[in-house]
Amino acid sequence: MNDTAPPQVLLVDDEAALREPLAEYLSRQGFAVTQAISAAEARSRLRDMRPDLVLLDIMMPGEDGLSLCRHLVESQDVPVIFLTARGEATDRIVGLEIGADDYVVKPFEPRELVARIRSVLRRASRISVPPVENEGFEFEGWQLDPLKRRLTDPEGAVVAISSVEFRLLMAFLEHPRQVLNRDRLLDMVQGREAHLFDRAVDNQVSRLRRKIEVDSRNPQLIQTVWGGGYMLATEVRRIPIDSE
Repeated sequence: MNDTAPPQVLLVDDEAALREPLAEYLSRQGFAVTQAISAAEARSRLRDMRPDLVLLDIMMPGEDGLSLCRHLVESQDVPVIFLTARGEATDRIVGLEIGADDYVVKPFEPRELVARIRSVLRRASRISVPPVENEGFEFEGWQLDPLKRRLTDPEGAVVAISSVEFRLLMAFLEHPRQVLNRDRLLDMVQGREAHLFDRAVDNQVSRLRRKIEVDSRNPQLIQTVWGGGYMLATEVRRIPIDSE
């Protein structure tokens, strides 16, 4: 997304009575909306577009929204907001744990949804580039290129990380040796509306530990501070990143 083009939103919902009026409303609010009636159609659309945000219904015929969300956070750098029914509390928790940025419960007020969309886009924008264009981070031999969202291990191998794992790692790298409690991490990574689901943070920290710790059961880099939260217990250096 740039400063002149409207934000691109992919709206995935099989219910035409909700999807079509919502797409029209979002268009009036300045968003460029592409519709999909299923996860399969959404995957097809994603081959030809790079949305700034995906609005995703959980319950759909065929592949459900949770499965598509997992695909999005593992393969693409795109924020996801779930559209959920009131009775899907467990699915909402699972969605946050696998990397969704927020959720809105049906029936919802369209103005609230627009506020959530803009909040998620602002968060994504704040961490989408490093403070200096060609600057990255180095810690214990690991390197992170924020522009490309590429993490490499001490041997130089690229380690795949999801969008949420990237934002979580950025939070730690920008605040090394500082205790970050769960509420603050949720605000930095997934937004204030996720504060009811503290274990979503614990789950994401566990996922990140499995990728960067020598022994994730005895973590040395991301340490748990009992009663406080988590802390990146190592030095972090800003390093130049070669642009290609």
